[in-house]
Amino acid sequence: MSDNHAPPRIHSGMFAWSRRRRRARLVKRGLPADWMPWLEALPFVSQLTQKDQHRLHALICVFLAEKDFEGCDGLEMRDKIRVIIAAQACLLILNLDHLFYQKVNTILVYPSVFRHRSQQVTSGGVIENREHTNLGEAWPNGPIVLAWDHAYQGGRNPNDGQNTVFHEFAHKLDMLDGITDGIPPLTLAHEEDAWRKRMNTAMVRHREMVERGSPVFLDDYGATHPAEFFAVATEMFFERPLDLRKREAEVYDLLKTFYRQDPAARSAKAE
Repeated sequence: MSDNHAPPRIHSGMFAWSRRRRRARLVKRGLPADWMPWLEALPFVSQLTQKDQHRLHALICVFLAEKDFEGCDGLEMRDKIRVIIAAQACLLILNLDHLFYQKVNTILVYPSVFRHRSQQVTSGGVIENREHTNLGEAWPNGPIVLAWDHAYQGGRNPNDGQNTVFHEFAHKLDMLDGITDGIPPLTLAHEEDAWRKRMNTAMVRHREMVERGSPVFLDDYGATHPAEFFAVATEMFFERPLDLRKREAEVYDLLKTFYRQDPAARSAKAE
């Protein structure tokens, strides 16, 4: 396997030692008691074992200390916003490592849908300025941008299979190797080969169904690019894992191996 899709390296030395000590102090301090109701209102938290909940809390402690949150368009940044977004983001790396978010530095949060301006070149060579509305964005060498109302509702409603926090942070995992291709950092060469083959097969099948106008399980947007297929599949993996395992078993197994989690088993126990 090329180094492109290898997991992030853990650096040694004085800086790493100092960082471990600082993170250990943060985890020991823990989360304030008045934050717990916000976490308990997220359905996925109650499905975690006590051990995994402690792990999630530890990840949140470090995440909040190391990432900058900025309110945009008049949104006043509050602890509740930071905690609820951080909890959803940290679920993805529950059994991974903080290094998987090493390129996440800033999270910009808008009150609701925000506008994004871009330039596109037409077939005639004319540059056009276009404006799009969006619920979330992830920039390869920049911030994650979220609409707070959708981030909030996405965390509280696991039944719709849509979660902008999961979606955008999945993009950041994909971007970690510098290539936005729908392949997150993997460990072994055969894992990358299997990922390419199985994910591509599932995406082609999904795209063909979208083009025919047939009912689809995953969001239509997943048919536009492998990176989007990975992101929408991640949403379903954590929101409706039993359905994903039933309808797209190979996709589920690939995500289960990468994230080192089995949310379908958690959901089955909760039923």
